[in-house]
Amino acid sequence: MTLQEILAAPLRSVLDGMGVSPETQAPFEIPRQQGFGHLSTTVAMGLARELRKPPKAIAEEIIERLGSLPMVEKLEVAGAGFINVTFKPEAFHTVLRSLDGMGDDIGRSSIGGGQSVNVEYVSANPTGPLHAGHGRNCALGDTIANTLAWAGYDVTREYYFNNAGNQMNKLGESIAARVCEALGKSDVLPFPEDGYHGEYIVDVANELVGQHGDQLTQLVDSDAIDDLKAQCRKAGETWCFEQIKKTLHVLNIHHDVFFNEDSLYGSGRVEKTIANLRERGLVYEKDGALWFALSKMPNATNVDRQDKVIVKSTGEPTYRLPDIAYHVEKLERGYGMLVDIFGADHIATIPDVLSGVEALGHDASKVRVVIHQMVTFIEDGAVVKFSKRSGKSFTLDDLIDEVGADVVRFFFVMRTPGTHLDFDLNLAKEEGDKNPVFYLQYAHARICSILRKATAGVPDTASVDLSVLTHERELELIAIISRFRSTVERAAETLEPHIIAEYLRDLAGAYHQFYHDCRILGSEPVLEQARLVLANITRRALHNGLMILGVKAPESM
Repeated sequence: MTLQEILAAPLRSVLDGMGVSPETQAPFEIPRQQGFGHLSTTVAMGLARELRKPPKAIAEEIIERLGSLPMVEKLEVAGAGFINVTFKPEAFHTVLRSLDGMGDDIGRSSIGGGQSVNVEYVSANPTGPLHAGHGRNCALGDTIANTLAWAGYDVTREYYFNNAGNQMNKLGESIAARVCEALGKSDVLPFPEDGYHGEYIVDVANELVGQHGDQLTQLVDSDAIDDLKAQCRKAGETWCFEQIKKTLHVLNIHHDVFFNEDSLYGSGRVEKTIANLRERGLVYEKDGALWFALSKMPNATNVDRQDKVIVKSTGEPTYRLPDIAYHVEKLERGYGMLVDIFGADHIATIPDVLSGVEALGHDASKVRVVIHQMVTFIEDGAVVKFSKRSGKSFTLDDLIDEVGADVVRFFFVMRTPGTHLDFDLNLAKEEGDKNPVFYLQYAHARICSILRKATAGVPDTASVDLSVLTHERELELIAIISRFRSTVERAAETLEPHIIAEYLRDLAGAYHQFYHDCRILGSEPVLEQARLVLANITRRALHNGLMILGVKAPESM
């Protein structure tokens, strides 16, 4: 139970009695300034047009109809029609017992109703280790998946990759050139101008030479360079994927499905997609290329309704074609919702893909796309640059080694996805309250330390007198804990995990204030027991919130 739920039923009954539409919501928020109660609602303002009365008059009528409520101390009209609610301490005690009854499931919700959701994220092609910029996609995708699972959805985590095409060819050529160098035959195969220069290319080549040196020498000497490139390409793909999976494992990220884009061609899905669009008169040829006739779709998701190329004159498909086929394939698996985590570089093709999904008779509204902006890494006031091909690489592994996996995960989700993120490496390496990860983890560890020191351990809440919890800091902390579930629900509905990160900072801040102002161990026995219960419930909420974010909750620091 929450404070909002205490008032929700009586308020709904009053609104029904006033003839208000059943669909009308009564939003509650926490007043930003003290002296305006524990909750405030703008419901009267939203009813002004429907009831044809001034909001203030409506608010006064609502308060009169509500009358005296058991756990409400005061109802007041403020400003142009706000209704401010001040609760009695017993309301907070009721909420706290309800929270305790949730055990380790504090924050868990069932709003998802078991609906199946596919979350696709990371999806880097196996052409090298994950660079530091990939971290935002990794952390956002996994945290969104965690949030949806915590909110009651049935989540499948998927990784979409392409081990075919020109990028992979360049990988094979780059490794083959380094193999020739290692064999003392660099004149046989010059390094490609647009090849991959990273140190990992040399590592893969050296491993190959160490394991298969004689065989590779024969390939070079017999001028079987294509066979050499093919073997190097396969070895490079295997090495890169193993490295990617190791990095994700360190970040506590695991996928249920690895989907190969190449399988869309092997299964005939891409050709089928073209054929189905052609049947609908939405494909035509021009200048040797194949075009998607978006201009013929008046209700297309594509905002400019300009026709787009889906197969180039060279015969190479553009990104739009396999992506349309892939989304249709996922929808045909029966998912109720698809969530894509994309960088800003995908923003131009997304409307075209959704239009393709619609054109093929599927509900594109089931596809939700999270676009995240780029990341800039700052250290000592300077930008840290990286490039996979140039070899000036700052990998995700490097970042984890620098600041730790917990900090990496938190920093990448602590801002809304749609904003540019400055990743402050100096702040990330801080081991004090300025670092938000340290701040949260320390709050959890501090509670664990107190609970360990409690002589009789954590008491059974059923036998504890919670009525002694009347201090302002105690009530504030209870109110914030009670918001956890609604916070998870909001983050799941909006696909914005930074909401949880911000909530946890509020929760930790409220606990630190409570700890400072309300002595726990050594206070009066009855009061000590009640405060131990409150501390333990706070610990559970912090633990669960950190777990959703993929961050460890240490018991000591």
